[in-house]
Amino acid sequence: MSLENISCQKSFGGWHKRYRHRSQVLGCDMVFAVYLPPQAEQGGKLPVLYWLSGLTCTDENFMQKAGAHKLAAELGLIIVAPDTSPRGPQVPGDPEGAWDFGLGAGFYLNATEQPWAQHYRMHDYVVEELPALVEAHFPASAQRGISGHSMGGHGALVCALRNPGRYRSVSAFAPISNPMDCPWGQKAFSRYLGEDRSRWREWDASVLLAQGSERLPLLVDQGDRDDFLDNQLKPQVLEQAAKAAGHPLTLRLQPGYDHSYYFIASFIDDHLRHHAAALIGAGN
Repeated sequence: MSLENISCQKSFGGWHKRYRHRSQVLGCDMVFAVYLPPQAEQGGKLPVLYWLSGLTCTDENFMQKAGAHKLAAELGLIIVAPDTSPRGPQVPGDPEGAWDFGLGAGFYLNATEQPWAQHYRMHDYVVEELPALVEAHFPASAQRGISGHSMGGHGALVCALRNPGRYRSVSAFAPISNPMDCPWGQKAFSRYLGEDRSRWREWDASVLLAQGSERLPLLVDQGDRDDFLDNQLKPQVLEQAAKAAGHPLTLRLQPGYDHSYYFIASFIDDHLRHHAAALIGAGN
């Protein structure tokens, strides 16, 4: 599969690059970003952290705002940031033009309902197609971690929980922890998956924790001044589910922080080190 390089900037001795390619899974052209640390030019393969962004975002938000390049360069960690949904004139969006569904809001699941099922298969794209592409074209190993924010935090948790052995580390910032029971999730799930709530359970991290055959330690940061904390995010449900399942979870409620990238930038180093400990070794 061919890649078209559409931008390239040097950053902390490495390179931030954006690529366009044709996705067979999504049936449209997609853009993703990759940060290649300086070690990528020294031979050998490097571990990869996949970052999933939240509602309305693209591949650009995290790379420009999170401040992750400096430590990634020190650790020798590749970062890959896909878009948050399929794109293009043939891809249906929200019929009412809302920002929390459709374009920019793929929810990292595989839709089963029309007209969404043809294109909205972000789970398979993130878990299968994109890593295969990255590992074929870059010095990327199969040592993978996954993280994300808000909708992307939900996506990171679900991708790891649904695919034991696929990832060696997982973390999240302000994830939508129980989408079956919040307005964002209910809107997305009812349209992408239909009204049968038993099918929603396959895409809810708080439900999947009880079924997990793997116990990857979860690191979750949540700001206590987040406007979406009580209505949409509900970290206490994830905490209760992890406790009931005996799943290791470090949930940190960070005083004074909101839902923004200022919050992410403040704690991204902790998350990078969390992943590096699993992907590279505790000495890093």
